[in-house]
Amino acid sequence: MDTLIQELEQTAKGEQQLQHGKKEDAARPHRKSSMRLWIAGSLLAVVAVGAATYLHFRGRVSTDDAQVDAHIAPIAARISGSIAEVLAADNETVKAGQVLLRIDPRDYQAKVAQARGSLAAAESQAVGARAGVPLTTATTASGTAAAEAQFAAAAADSERASADFQRASSSEVAYARADVDAKRATADRARADLARMEALVQKDEIPRQQYDSYLAASRVAESDLIASQQKLANTEKQAESSKAALQAAQARVNAARAALDQAQANRQQVSISSAQAGTASAAILQARANLQAAELELSYTTIIAPIDGVVTRKSVQLGQIVQPGQALLTVVPLKDVWVTANFKETQLAHVRPGQRAEVSVDTYGQAFEGRVDSIAGATGTRLSLLPPENATGNYVKIVQRIPVKIALENVPAGFTFRPGMNVDATIFTR
Repeated sequence: MDTLIQELEQTAKGEQQLQHGKKEDAARPHRKSSMRLWIAGSLLAVVAVGAATYLHFRGRVSTDDAQVDAHIAPIAARISGSIAEVLAADNETVKAGQVLLRIDPRDYQAKVAQARGSLAAAESQAVGARAGVPLTTATTASGTAAAEAQFAAAAADSERASADFQRASSSEVAYARADVDAKRATADRARADLARMEALVQKDEIPRQQYDSYLAASRVAESDLIASQQKLANTEKQAESSKAALQAAQARVNAARAALDQAQANRQQVSISSAQAGTASAAILQARANLQAAELELSYTTIIAPIDGVVTRKSVQLGQIVQPGQALLTVVPLKDVWVTANFKETQLAHVRPGQRAEVSVDTYGQAFEGRVDSIAGATGTRLSLLPPENATGNYVKIVQRIPVKIALENVPAGFTFRPGMNVDATIFTR
């Protein structure tokens, strides 16, 4: 009985399977048609998505290697001193020209006062030096004129003495000597006549009266000769005196010439006085420059904000001793900012200044309008502290990145861009 029941069940199952197989054979063409439609639709969807993606990204380049940038102003001490006042706190908003710090100014005020005193002294010396120039000019001119007059007088005396000496030593002496010779000849003839007359008078050939006349004539001739000789001697003495006078006159000429040379040399004092006046004027300029330098250092005791911004990294405290060049704080501008986007060199073939851009800031999660301002002249690695050395055997070609400056436009109120914030930048090249 059990066996019969099992056979009946197997027979029923076989009939059911046979009927199910017939149904599957009938439904198989319909399933194949549906599969083909699904595959075709999927392919069309993929093509549509690909086309849409291509159309969307065509004419644009993007990078996530971009940050907000700005002209950050580091504030450093330009002089040494003690901090007397700290008027700005960390993260405080300041305006350009606002006082941030004050260094104790007393040392620099003393330097300014000292420089002003030096300037006043230099000006006084310059006044005296300038006043001495005309005085020296007048004095030396007067001395020179007097020396020239004395020299002219001495020269005239010398010429007169020379003329007297020439006259005394030549014509007068010659005349006196000629007169002596003439009187000697007359005296010799008178003596000879007297000698002849003396022989005749002794013989009584002539009268005594005639002899006496010859004797008188001889004595007169002797007297004239003596007088002529004395006159010659006096003339020679006068010639010697004229010579001495000439020598004295020449000595006075030499002294006058020396005095004139000295007076002319004293004229150089005018140049010296002028040079001293110039030196005094230069001293005024130097003292004025020292005063300006001292006042400039005094102005450095008040440290002001160069731009509008926010105080950051304040590292100075009240009473701290600072040195020139020491960093005190930093002023970060929040208005004048831009985006520096580092694009791959393969992305910049069609990028030009003026093209529209779009930046998405991570902080706000939304995009803002921008425009390409400029493109850097070199890659970031070339401008780094240690540029890569490609002329080696370990060279590996790496796509370089070039900074692109993107200026922000139409930023809504209430959004603040802080330098260093990460952004995604997109440039529309078409």
